[in-house]
Formats: sequence, C-alpha cells, structure tokens
Amino acid sequence: MDGVGAHYRASRERLTDLLADLDAGDWSQPVPACPGWRVHDVVAHLVGVIEDGMAGKLDGPPDDSVTAEEVLRHRDDAPAELLARWQELAPLFEAVVTEREVWPAAFDALSHEHDIRGALGRPGSRSDVSVQLAAQLLIEGLDVAAVVHADLEHASVSSPPVDGPQLTVRTTAFEVLRLRLGRRSRDQVLALEWSSPPGDVVDELFVFGPRRGPLVE
Repeated sequence: MDGVGAHYRASRERLTDLLADLDAGDWSQPVPACPGWRVHDVVAHLVGVIEDGMAGKLDGPPDDSVTAEEVLRHRDDAPAELLARWQELAPLFEAVVTEREVWPAAFDALSHEHDIRGALGRPGSRSDVSVQLAAQLLIEGLDVAAVVHADLEHASVSSPPVDGPQLTVRTTAFEVLRLRLGRRSRDQVLALEWSSPPGDVVDELFVFGPRRGPLVE
C-alpha cells in the first residue's frame, strides 16, 4: 500500500463497511476514546476535517473549537447522508494528502477507526499494515527514540543512554498508535514492559494526551 491517501482510504472503507448497516442506537453509542462524543460525532469530525482542509481553513490538526464546530455542523445529518458525504469528498482529499504527504490525516482516520471499533465492541485490523506503518512513523517522530523496530507483532522504542543503560519499552504496534495519539493514560504507559523504570520519559511519548483515566481495549 503506497501513499497517505491509500492508508486513509483503507480506514475509511473499513469504517464505512462497519457502519453502513448499523441502527440508530449504534450511531448514538458514546465513544470512550473521545469523551463527550458519540459514534455519529466522530464521523462528523472526519467529514468536517475534509471540508475544512479542502477549504483551506486548516494549517495543522484542528483544535478543540474547530472539531466542536465540525461535530455541530453535521449533528442533524442522517447516518446514510453522513457516509455519502464522506464518500463524495474523500477521493480528492486522499489525492491531495498523498501529493503533500500529510501523514497526520491518515493517522487521524486510523485512530478514529479504532475509537469507533472500541465503542461498538467490534475490534479488528490491529495488525493491519497501516497500524504498523503508523507506529513506525510515530516512533521516528520521538525526540527520545534512537532505535525503531515495528513488525506485525511487536514494536520497540529505545532511548539513547545518558548516564546509564539504554532504556527500552517493548509493546505492540497497536499500543504505540494508541498511546502516541492520547488513547492511554500515563499509568498505562508506565505499566508497559520497560527495561527499567522510565520516569519522566513517558511524558515525551504523547502527541496528544495522556488520558486522565485508563482506556482498556
């Protein structure tokens, strides 16, 4: 699979297949990974990001006020209408993010795919190639990381030695995706398989977050 857009499209198509036949109660399910949002709100955000991005309103990840407006904009849309809007807008967006190599767009779709899967009790695709690539890229973006390895089963992060032995954590690529994007609490990250107590190093691992409380998936 090549290009940002291909990875975004893969998440979009898996989510569309998952959501297409669900009833109104499923669309109203709260999403523990996104406090205060329902499944409908997460999809509204994904559609809104495309609308705002293609309109030139975004120069980076949207902040809380922007995402709140995206959710409000589509609050009254029927699920079928929302999915149709996503399908209509996505191909051009996918082409643009591929051309510009906007990897956060693919990470956002992938992350929200698993947010919704968790809300619906439908886990899956945790060893998908997109998860492996996202974990690798997210680890490479760490100032603390010196060594990166990700495969279908495990990912490891190592920090350069300062006054002692190299600090290493071993976990799955899926966990790397979830913790880096704020779906794990600090205590959950401390409880991972560290070579020695990581101390404040854990605070450097979060792009967003950490969560206040644990999220078990």
